[in-house]
Amino acid sequence: MSTGRDGAAGREEPLAGYTVGVTAARRRDELGALLQRRGARVVDAPAIQIVPLADDRELRAATEQCLAAPIDVAVATTGIGFRGWLEAAEGWGQAAALVAHLGRATLLARGPKARGAIRAAGLLDAWSPASESSSEVLEYLLAQGVSGQRIAVQLHGEPLPDFVEALEDAGATVVPVPVYRWVLPEDVAPLRRLVELTVTGQVDAVTFTSAPAVASLLQVADEIGHRAALLSALRHEVVPACVGPVTAGPLARLEVTTVQPDRYRLGALVRELAQVLPARARRLPVGGHLLEVRGHGVLLDGELVALPPSLIAVLRELARQPGRVRSRTELLAALPGGQDNAGHAVEMAVTRLRGALGARLIQTVTKRGYRLAFEPERESQGCLAQPEGRS
Repeated sequence: MSTGRDGAAGREEPLAGYTVGVTAARRRDELGALLQRRGARVVDAPAIQIVPLADDRELRAATEQCLAAPIDVAVATTGIGFRGWLEAAEGWGQAAALVAHLGRATLLARGPKARGAIRAAGLLDAWSPASESSSEVLEYLLAQGVSGQRIAVQLHGEPLPDFVEALEDAGATVVPVPVYRWVLPEDVAPLRRLVELTVTGQVDAVTFTSAPAVASLLQVADEIGHRAALLSALRHEVVPACVGPVTAGPLARLEVTTVQPDRYRLGALVRELAQVLPARARRLPVGGHLLEVRGHGVLLDGELVALPPSLIAVLRELARQPGRVRSRTELLAALPGGQDNAGHAVEMAVTRLRGALGARLIQTVTKRGYRLAFEPERESQGCLAQPEGRS
């Protein structure tokens, strides 16, 4: 990648300079577009694919369990899953009985597509959360009281263990209805690449929209020997962003703190990232300018300057303690590949940084190394919003 200015990164592009991994499968295009609209670079790595149950014995057994006794509450989590359930029942000659059985239950829809599938079957839903979140459905049920009730939960790939266990702990008998299952995608190369980029610090955040996507990423990391490094990255340098607490469950159990929006929607997830990532960066007054080091570039007076990994690594090391002289040995160790780099690599990186950012920003300290032309007095005086003109 060559250096270059990418234009102003104002408030409409708060994610300019950041790289975000997207593990979503079904809605990855929508999520990727939302992130790119705010300036992010997106690494697309679908973590799951939906596969119809090759053997429908589990689904048929769950259906017969539902028909064996009255169901008090039935939860439809997805439109495609609810329709698939009824279509499978029709193949067994049980569709009419199942629809009649569900018609005597209180039907809850997780979102508008599930509600549409319920109504297309001639049934009526009693309630649906505005958030389209399984967590809000669970909160609603627990608030209503479920002790002694039989509750059918139509699953769509996700086993929802936290959801089921919470209902059972509250005294309900739960019948999980597995209509589809999630598996790894046929091509796991993008997922392996995302793991590599995450453990080497080349992504700033990874987004998750389902718990199985978390499990898939961890499985692939385990297969290539990077599970511990991945978890360490997600605990420290890289922001794991989950659409809601159910999605975050597998990471929470591994003591990984996640970022979650108040509303469990993609737009809210992106807005949350657009607040969290820039808040982690420090704005430095350097050589008459304002400098903010981001993932794959810097904001110089609010303008994005894209930089290759080697230059970002050197600049980040210089900015770690702004104003302190960093020796060539320290900067060489920060470069990708560390000591394998040629001795002139640091000098070349500094020269290229000066060309991209301006000669005044990096000072040479004879026989000692380099430092940023840090101006702590401007920082302490609150002058960060008034940069001088470029030189």
